[in-house]
Formats: sequence, structure tokens, C-alpha cells
Amino acid sequence: MRAPSSELPVVLENVSLRSGPTPILEDLNQTIAHGAPTLIVGPNGAGKTSLLRLCMGLTAPSSGRITWGGRTDRAPLRRAIVFQRPVMLRRSASANIAYALAQADVPRKARAARIAELLDRVGLAELAHRPARHLSSGEQQRLALARALARNPELLLLDEPTASLDPAATRGVEEIIAAAAQSGIKVVMASHDLGQVRRLAGEVIFLLRGRVHARETAHAFFGSPATAEAASFLRGDLVI
Repeated sequence: MRAPSSELPVVLENVSLRSGPTPILEDLNQTIAHGAPTLIVGPNGAGKTSLLRLCMGLTAPSSGRITWGGRTDRAPLRRAIVFQRPVMLRRSASANIAYALAQADVPRKARAARIAELLDRVGLAELAHRPARHLSSGEQQRLALARALARNPELLLLDEPTASLDPAATRGVEEIIAAAAQSGIKVVMASHDLGQVRRLAGEVIFLLRGRVHARETAHAFFGSPATAEAASFLRGDLVI
């Protein structure tokens, strides 16, 4: 069921995140609004996952403020997140989605039709009764996306969802993500694959050492990056 309030824009005001004395993200002032997918790139340890967790509300900032549609509470009304290695429940593919629908307070009488719709949407209709943990890695990731979409999200956060997949499985997942974006869902996704970023991104956020070093359209980022650090990253230099 759709909640009446909006998750967007997500606004980060002077947000920093630390682990003890160690800075993870520093002085972020960013707004994430409706539009084409936003892809987050940067070297390992740059803070990509931490930024997604902040946007989801799974992590509270050490300082600064985050709002979702003007709200400061972190309850994820219409946002969902998928991690690189999603955990599958010990039940069938369809039962995994049924659990997500129950968590989203979808009425029981509406769940069967919604399960069938979501399984078809991610290409798993024929595997509805297969144990989720017996699915391939690509199938599990598609099922994780179906569970996320069961929340009818306005904001979908993805943490390198194809990092461990082969090209065929990657293409299947990308098609689901692109279709979600085209349906009006705001996609924010971390990726280490620059080819994937070219295929999916409307804009790119380049993180380095916990700071945003560039944020621009994908066309500008790849054609004429705004900073020397971003240009070095695109050349494949070791940027640390």
C-alpha cells in the first residue's frame, strides 16, 4: 500500500559519519530528487555503501541532518535497499516475496496477485516454488529486487547488485533496474563497473576519501570530468 508521504527529496545537510575517530564521510551537502538514476562511484573505501545506508536510514550520521521529503524520522515508508549479497529466507521464491508484502502491510487477499506480478516482472515466474537458496546468484539478486519492489518504493537504493554476477546475469538485473527507473522509481546505485555506469546513469556522484569530488551528468562525467581526481579515476589510475 502506498504511504501518503514522500521520501523525496533526500537532503543531507553537513552530514559526517565516523567510526570512532576515523572519518568515513565528511561534510556532505547533497540533495537526491526525482529523476534518472544516480550512480555512485569511487575506489574501495570511498564511502559508497555508507552513503547508501545513510540514505536508507540504517545508519545515523555522526553530525549533520538528513531529511526524507522534509521529515527527519528514519522510518523507511517508501524506500528499499538491496545489497551485493542479499540474504534469502529459508523458503520458496514466492514465500520470500510474501514475507516482504506482509512487512509492507499489503492486505493478505491482495498478496497472491502481487506475488505473481513481481515474479513475472523479474523473470522468475517459473521458479515460484523453488527454494530461494537453491537459485543461482543472478536469480537470487532478481528475487531480492522483487522483494524490494514489493514495498512499492519511491526510492530504491542498490549496493553493487551485480558485482559477483556473470555478464548474462548482470544484463538481466540491469534490465530490471532500468525498468524500475522508467516507471518513476528513483534509483541510487553504487557500482564499480564504469560500463554499467555508462549504461544506467543519468548523473554520477564521485566519492573519494569520504567526500564528494564530483557530481555531474553522466555525459559530462565521462566526457569532461570536473576534477583532476575524477579524471584520474576514469583513466584507471590508482586514486586513494
